[in-house]
Amino acid sequence: MDLFNFNPRKSHEVKVGNTLMGGGHPLRLQSMTTTLTTDTEASVEQCIRIIEAGADLVRLTTQGTREAENLRNIRAELDRRGYHTPLVADVHFNPNVADVAAGIIEKVRINPGNYVDPARTFKSLEYTPEEYAAELERLETRFKKLIDICKANGTALRIGVNHGSLSDRIMCHYGDTPAGIVESCMEFLRVCMKEQFLNVAISIKASNTVVMVQSVRLLVEAMEREGMDFPLHLGVTEAGEGEDGRIKSAVGIGALLADGIGDTIRVSLSEDPEQEIPVAYKLASYVFGTRSGHPRIPALACLKFDWLHPQRRPTCPVLNIGGEHAPVVMSYQADTRLAAPTYNGGVPHPDYTYFGENLPSDWKKRTAAAIVDAPSWTGEAGTYPAFVPDYLMFVSQCSAKAKFLFLSYVQLNEEVKACLKYHPEIVIIAQSNHPNRSGELRALVHEMGNAGLTNPVVFFQQYADREKEDFQIKAAADMGTLMFDGFTDGLMLASPLAERDETAFSILQAGRLRMTRTEYISCPGCGRTLYDLQSTIARIKAATAHLKGLKIGVMGCIVNGPGEMADADYGYVGAGPGQVSLYRGKVCVERGIPTAEAVDRLLALIERDGKA
Repeated sequence: MDLFNFNPRKSHEVKVGNTLMGGGHPLRLQSMTTTLTTDTEASVEQCIRIIEAGADLVRLTTQGTREAENLRNIRAELDRRGYHTPLVADVHFNPNVADVAAGIIEKVRINPGNYVDPARTFKSLEYTPEEYAAELERLETRFKKLIDICKANGTALRIGVNHGSLSDRIMCHYGDTPAGIVESCMEFLRVCMKEQFLNVAISIKASNTVVMVQSVRLLVEAMEREGMDFPLHLGVTEAGEGEDGRIKSAVGIGALLADGIGDTIRVSLSEDPEQEIPVAYKLASYVFGTRSGHPRIPALACLKFDWLHPQRRPTCPVLNIGGEHAPVVMSYQADTRLAAPTYNGGVPHPDYTYFGENLPSDWKKRTAAAIVDAPSWTGEAGTYPAFVPDYLMFVSQCSAKAKFLFLSYVQLNEEVKACLKYHPEIVIIAQSNHPNRSGELRALVHEMGNAGLTNPVVFFQQYADREKEDFQIKAAADMGTLMFDGFTDGLMLASPLAERDETAFSILQAGRLRMTRTEYISCPGCGRTLYDLQSTIARIKAATAHLKGLKIGVMGCIVNGPGEMADADYGYVGAGPGQVSLYRGKVCVERGIPTAEAVDRLLALIERDGKA
């Protein structure tokens, strides 16, 4: 694939009712209801709100046969009201339910982790080669029955793998790895190919954006290797709500869209489902709208770079930038017309601040270290000069321990390369005005690799947006690829908005590069949710937002709960009507707690562990 120039991945066309996806059709947007699927009126009303928000597909949970059968009534009522958007049945644990749904509505989603395998138990099981082959044969026999029903009814299928619900069989053979996630999907796709059933889309989701992106990259390569081109559905599951959910989704989904991967997306937010669609639209239109047909970037990929298994780029540390240090945040305060950054709610102060020509007298109150334009640098302790390529001839005369260089890809000529090689104490502040800015910034780092340069790179991203959501979605989407490629030693965002530094910290946390506050892994809710998800998340966040570096999972039910929050420190999982179970890591430590007491019991658990 071309790492630098935007080219949508080729996939074959899939027909979902009256909607076509893949095969060069526009990116399709979707969401999922949170109502009981047995409640026809409530489900229809919520479907309409989702559709009118702009969704191309609507998914509904089908826990059992009753829910699957009632899809007939929901479909009929939507048709009566003039809404013909395709519906998707979401099935877990019961293949018979998938059979029923496939005869009623346009698409069925099954989860390979629990379609024929039992629910995940986290037990260590051993399989002989013969036993493993027998399990695959059992899977194929059962799955072929569903395929035949789909063929007979013109029903599309989504094979939706969730990191949190891999089967014990896959876990014991491959471990909790992206390779295992991919194989869980490929087992089913091979059966589809064998049965010549191609009306199939695929999704691989995880709450960990690193796992999600690497797994999808590996899946794309695996499909290509085996002659498959199924369309892909993208999403970061359990992304959360509010700004965190939007940034996390934009980081993960945006990284893949920027590489041309994706035919349909869902932004999963712990909010009313119709609120997901405008966010998904903004993300899709930004990535595709700015990159489609852009001027070609003539770059050569660095041979040491592995897109499928990226590692952090080796760099020579400068101060606390690069090397093994966590990425830094630089604050842009060179333009006094911009709003002053805010640091409310425990947001840390930046590691460095760029002040441009004028160093304020009170700079030590604002930042740990200051950067000023080289002609204005006086040598004051804690301050460092920033150069541009035209003034590199003065670098050798400068006594600063660390120097910074604003640089774009087109400016990286042989003279600049020679200077950087001779001065490893120079940190690059990389910038781009290209329509495909992530592609051009990628090209800059690859060219540095080709030249053997190990200077750290801080990405400087500039935006004019005055709507915070627009700014955060764009900045997160642009940084996704660069973070997952292992290129990010720091981030500086320029924006008219006061939240620009706060957003930089949030983006780094969403990419799992730097934890500066509590992370909430919360599901979007569905008809399986066993308590008031939104109010519970609000209570938990209000009580724990001040904690540093903790990960707390808030799950509506057990489908993905224990698995998707496996790397969380604590978990709050719906266990039954009016009941919650609490987890420490993967271990359930309290069961059957009344929901009225559960939040307080979670906080007490955190306090007992000395984490509060």
